[in-house]
Amino acid sequence: MLNVKLITIGTLKESYLREAAEEYKKRLGAYCKFTEVNLSEVKLSDKPSGKEIDAALEAEGKQILAAMSPRAYKIALCVEGKQLSSEQLAQKIEQISQTHGEICLVIGSSFGLAPSVKSACDLRLSVSALTFPHQLMRVILLEATYRAFTIIKGTPYHK
Repeated sequence: MLNVKLITIGTLKESYLREAAEEYKKRLGAYCKFTEVNLSEVKLSDKPSGKEIDAALEAEGKQILAAMSPRAYKIALCVEGKQLSSEQLAQKIEQISQTHGEICLVIGSSFGLAPSVKSACDLRLSVSALTFPHQLMRVILLEATYRAFTIIKGTPYHK
C-alpha cells in the first residue's frame, strides 16, 4: 500500500475545515497509508517586509525539508506549478506507486514555499489558476487525492 504524507505549515483553525479534512483522511485510509505532519508557521509582523517574508519562508522550508522522506516522490503545491486533471493526477499517482513507496504532498504558509523546498520537489503542482486560502487548499488537496485513488480503483465516486 502506498504511503501518502501531507506536510503542511500551520493548523486548521475553523471546525468546518477540520471536519472536512478528517472525512477525507478517513476515506483515504481505504486506499493508502495516510499521515499528516503539521509544522509551525513563522509569526510575522502585521505588515511584513519582503525580507521578513523571505526569512520566514526559509525557516519554514527547513522544517519542511526535515519532514520530507528522502526516497519519497515530493510534490509541492504552488501557483506556478503544472495543472493536472483528476484523471491525470490519478495516472501520476499510479505511476509513482510503481516507482516509489511514498508520496510527500507539501502545502506552505499563506506566503507560499521557500525556493529550497520547490527545488527539492519532483513536481510542482497547481490545483487552479485561482487563489485559495492555504487552509482551504488542504481540504481541496485531500479531496483531489481521494478522487485520484477512486479513479485508479474504478469506484463510482468520480463521474
